[in-house]
Amino acid sequence: MFCGACMHDNTWTKAMINQGAEATLIPTYTPIRVDEQNMTGSPVFLGGINIYLNFRSRIWRSLPRFFKHWLDTPWIINLATKFGVSNDAHELGALTVTLLEGEQGPELMEIEELAQYVGEQLKPDVVCLSNALLSGTIKKIKEYFSGPLFCVLQGDDVFLEELGAPYRLLALELIRQNIQQLDGVLVHSDYYREFMSDYLGVPVDHFQKVLLGIDLEGHDGTPNENADEPFTIGFFARICKEKGLHNVVQAFEIFHQAHPESRLAVGGFLGKENEDYFHETTKNLTALNESYKYWGSPDSRSEKVAFYKSLSVLSVPTDYHEPKGLFVLEAMANGVPVVQPAHGAFPELIEKTEGGLLVPPGDPQALADAWERLYQDRDYRLKLAQQGYERVRQFYSAELMAKESLKFFQKTVDSSGFAKNEPQMTPEP
Repeated sequence: MFCGACMHDNTWTKAMINQGAEATLIPTYTPIRVDEQNMTGSPVFLGGINIYLNFRSRIWRSLPRFFKHWLDTPWIINLATKFGVSNDAHELGALTVTLLEGEQGPELMEIEELAQYVGEQLKPDVVCLSNALLSGTIKKIKEYFSGPLFCVLQGDDVFLEELGAPYRLLALELIRQNIQQLDGVLVHSDYYREFMSDYLGVPVDHFQKVLLGIDLEGHDGTPNENADEPFTIGFFARICKEKGLHNVVQAFEIFHQAHPESRLAVGGFLGKENEDYFHETTKNLTALNESYKYWGSPDSRSEKVAFYKSLSVLSVPTDYHEPKGLFVLEAMANGVPVVQPAHGAFPELIEKTEGGLLVPPGDPQALADAWERLYQDRDYRLKLAQQGYERVRQFYSAELMAKESLKFFQKTVDSSGFAKNEPQMTPEP
């Protein structure tokens, strides 16, 4: 599927390379899927098929690595995912815990291979893990790499909260132990820094806020492009309950009664585990004919931009507290204002860009009322659209994200006393 964290990290890597840095994006579990140039520059490590078989079979995990390596081939993994492999946290509790146990669990061989690749082949100045679920690799990586080691948190709590008992508490405890070994934890919003500090029991000064950014190439929508079309409300995110599609549908039913010419456009990846939720949520919309359209998951940047350009306003009224909100920036980059719940990272984004409105969370009537305001006051809607369009380019470009993060990484290396990666090859017996 298209994963927001993967897409962000791919953009981040590309932008740092464009700034003159050497950067390698290492795919783990599966190959990544993005709507821009794929910047992954290594094989897949911790390949999902082998991880699962190691977890399930003592015999399999005892086999030599060369015998199993072919299952980490991207086309083999992609083929396996076509059969509906689940990433539902409810089903992955025990496997999650074994990964967080690191070399103490059944994945030692795979973790060792990743650590050797980082420390002996790449020899970087800085290593950054893309989520807390990879924190089981920290101890082994530090045996091969002596520089600063960070982890970006991008919504890890959502997955962890869905783990069943007893796996949620076990996973949380392991993450708390693992991240003590990091040189810092990176987040993209003040909200998430405070929340995760409390959630993980880690001092807030161990967290560093880094800029969120998007690649603006191809985002060529303009604030007044859709001014004469029917008023169209858009939802664009992974289709699942926590993203709040049901909130949009309930609000649209209210709004559409007053404005039968209005339209609802829904886009985003739909996994098998969420098909029942999607069909139940949208079952009454099919009777609206052309007033409702499900775009599916766009396969390219141009298709995604075409979706945004068809909108008058975007709303993704999440039930959970969103730590980033890339869809907000993408909509604004195409001249589309947003209406979002006043929680998570959204207040920070709206305050900085002045490109939208905030409403009370979980209140379809308030959401419909905000749309009504934008419907009735076209000049105000265009003002918000113009402000968001300009300030996303001013404050949230990939170039600025790369410059600021590279400045932070360089400062960390210069002030920490780390030598250019001199591996400490002292694995425990």
